[in-house]
Parts: sequence; C-alpha cells; structure tokens
Amino acid sequence: MEKKLEQLKKILAEVYDLDRISSVLSWDQQTYMPPGGSEDRGNQLSLLARLSHERFTSNEVGELLESLKEYEKQIDPESNDACLIHQTRHDYLKDTRVPTEWVSEFSRITAISQDVWTEARPKSDFASFQPHLEKVVAMRRQYSDFFKPYDHIYDPQLDDYEPGMKTADVKAIFDVLRPQQVALLKQISDKSQVDDSFLQVTFAEKGQWDFGVEMITAFGYDWKRGRQDKAAHPFTTTFGYGDVRITTRFEPTELNSLFSTAHECGHALYDQGVPKDLSRSPLHDGASHALHESQSRMWENLVARSFPFWNHFYDSLQKAFPKELGGVPLEKFYKGINKVGPSLIRTEADEATYNLHIMMRLELEISMLESKLAVNDLPEAWNKRMQEYLGIIPPDTKDGCMQDIHWSSGYFGYFPTYALGNLVSLQLWECIQRDIPDLEKQIADGKFSGLLAWLRENVHKYGHKFEPQVLIQKITGSKIDPNPYIRYLKQKFGEIYNL
Repeated sequence: MEKKLEQLKKILAEVYDLDRISSVLSWDQQTYMPPGGSEDRGNQLSLLARLSHERFTSNEVGELLESLKEYEKQIDPESNDACLIHQTRHDYLKDTRVPTEWVSEFSRITAISQDVWTEARPKSDFASFQPHLEKVVAMRRQYSDFFKPYDHIYDPQLDDYEPGMKTADVKAIFDVLRPQQVALLKQISDKSQVDDSFLQVTFAEKGQWDFGVEMITAFGYDWKRGRQDKAAHPFTTTFGYGDVRITTRFEPTELNSLFSTAHECGHALYDQGVPKDLSRSPLHDGASHALHESQSRMWENLVARSFPFWNHFYDSLQKAFPKELGGVPLEKFYKGINKVGPSLIRTEADEATYNLHIMMRLELEISMLESKLAVNDLPEAWNKRMQEYLGIIPPDTKDGCMQDIHWSSGYFGYFPTYALGNLVSLQLWECIQRDIPDLEKQIADGKFSGLLAWLRENVHKYGHKFEPQVLIQKITGSKIDPNPYIRYLKQKFGEIYNL
C-alpha cells in the first residue's frame, strides 16, 4: 500500500506544480503583464488547466484511490495520509464530472474576460465587458449542470469554495444576521456621525507603503518567503511553501491601503503557516475560503482597526504623515477609521455594512445562474439593490457592478465566503481571548507573536485536512455561528456611537 500511496503523492505533486505555474502566470497578468498579452496568456493558462485536469482525473488516480480504500480505514482518520486520501477522493469525484474541454475553455475565456474588465472598469465601459461576462455566466450554468441532480443550482458553485455547505445553509445564516445588522444600522443612523474629515486629504503613496510594510512585518509576515506588489484588485497568491505573495492598491485618501495590506497579510500568514510536510498536495491550502477570510478579516479589523493597535502604532503613522495627522488626536482617528455609513465600494465598507454588500451579490449571482437576471440588466439590478440595502446608487458601473474582479474571473460561489469569514473570525477571536487573557495588552505593546502562535497551532497547522465546518467545530465547539459577530458589532459600535 505504501508504494501505491507514494505513486498517488507523486501525481498530486505534479498537479500541484501545474496549478502553481498557472498561479505565477495569473499573478503576472494582474501585476506586470502588458495589456497586449491577454490572448497569449489565455492560451497558456488554458493549456495548463487542461494538463492539470487530465493528470488529476486520469484512470490511474481513480485506480489508486480505489486500491487505497482499505488502507485508509486502517490508519488514524486524522493523519496526514488519511486526510490526503479522503480529500483527493472528494476532489476526484467532483472533477471527473467536468469535461477537460470545459476546463480548458473556461480558463481561456476568463483570462481574456479579466483583461477586458481591467481595461473597461476605469472607463465604466460595461458595454465592452458585457459579452465576456455573458460567456462566463453561460459556462458557470454549464458547470452546475455537470452535477445534476442538485438541491440548488448554486450548490456546486459554493462547494468549490466552501466544501460541504449548501445554499440553504448560507441563506439560513444570513437570515439570522441580516435583521440584526439592519437594526444596528438604524440605531447608528439616529446618532451624531463621527468626524472623518481628516481622512479626506491626500496621503502620499510611499508613506502608505512604508507604514504597511512596518505593520505586516510586526504581524509576522516572512519576507524571505514572500513579497508585495501593486494590483488593480488586491489579492494573495501562493506559488509554494517558500513563496507566498501579496498585492495591494493605493487610493489617495482614507488610508484604505493600510487595511488592504493588513487583509492580504492575514491570508498570507495562513498560507505561510501551513506545514511544509503538506506541501505539493491538496492539503497545502486553507480549509476553505471562509476560513481564509476569517484570517484576513481578523488581522484587518479585529487587529488593525482596534484601539489597542493604534495605541501603539499611531505615533509611527503620525511621523509618516505629520502634516495630515499631526493634529488629530488618537481617539478621533480611531473613531474616524471605524465610521459607519453606506459606501459604494465593498472593499472599503465598514464592518457594520460589509456583509450587506455580500448578501446583495449573492442574490445577483443566484439570479444570473437561474436565468432570472440577464447580464445586460445587471447594472440596473445592481443599482436597485444598492438602493434597497444601503440607500445609495452608484453614479457609474465602475463603482457599481464592475467594481469587483470576481465575476470576470469566473469566481461564482466565492462572495458568500467573505461574510462567512467575518463570522468565523469572531468565533475564533472569542476562543483566543479566552486562551490569551492579556491579548489586548499584547496588541497595545505591538506584540503579535502570541496571537500568531495561537493561529498556527489551532488553525494553520491543519491546512486543508478537514472540511471547514468540521474544523470550525473542532476549534470553537460549534459550526458557523453569527452570534459572536453580532455581539462584537454591538459592543464596538455601541461604544463608538454611544448607543
């Protein structure tokens, strides 16, 4: 059996390498590739996707998995080998239902679609992007068809990012969350708004970059195994155990790049924390996108937007921007960066409204997949829901339905994981506070090694060994629960707005 297991591992390592080569090309496409390279890059990514899919869904892999069934039953179910066989079988059974030709073509059209989006978004040129998005949506419908019968057309999409979860599960969680967030927003809207006018000035890009580097170095980001670059839409990508990269983007006002950098660092710390003995395998990843998002949102919001964090770091930021922030007291700065109010851009939304952006996108994704919403009607539908959810209407598609890269890349099923990640971050945070009673003091002292060590031991070390709900219950004692997040919002914004 050991020989068969080693053969399976060898194949999985080859598939891993092919996928990471694709990641390198995708990273380059979003950072340094010239605009004219989209067609060639699409062909290259299409070829790699086909080779990876063919290798992974080969009869050889199926035969090896069949022969390892008895061996899997005999070993510790939580061992690396048992989890590897189990996870590979899940992925194999799913991927063999998808034709290689579809995988290759989907990779090609999304590479082109992504480049069209990059060029069209700044111009609010939805008309040029529309035919490409129509192709993407049509192929996502085909993808779900490969998994009939299903409970809901969205289920196969969601399972790609949150294994084991159903659309009904997400809707049930959001049904608990939505009314309480709406009620909190109503309470806040009845209070005097905090002053964030000091953020509406120009902050030099170099100052933002340098402070961001200082911040994530303190968090524990390993620069020997990573780097940071600029991109139109911030992202983290992992090429292997020793190469985990982040990107950020800069806006002249509001210092949003700092929180974007903290966010992507959270993803990177997770990937840098997955043990090396899981590398070049399906286990060398996070448990799910919600688990991954719990890490990024934790470092972005629970750490980098907290009062203890700025109690330590505000002096450094003031030195970077003496003219802009020298006369702004710490408490005023803290309240300003946590101001609650409707915003057009999801990535710039405050904690109390962010989940509403996600719920809106979930409804639109489902409607497009169900053919209830035509792509050409997306801008109007988007604006209508923005009015319903947040009381504002985007002036153009750049800050409306074209603001996110996800649909151009074919990432249907991804958006719900952002809100789920928010919820998981607080479930974990309550456990961390229990295990590290002086956590706030450590953060106020600029010390993050205790927090990172807890995450390494309780989250990162498991990689992709377990389904997300299994791992969350293993760590916190329950599956995804919105109540810790609701408690957090009420406490934090109750203090800021004197509710």
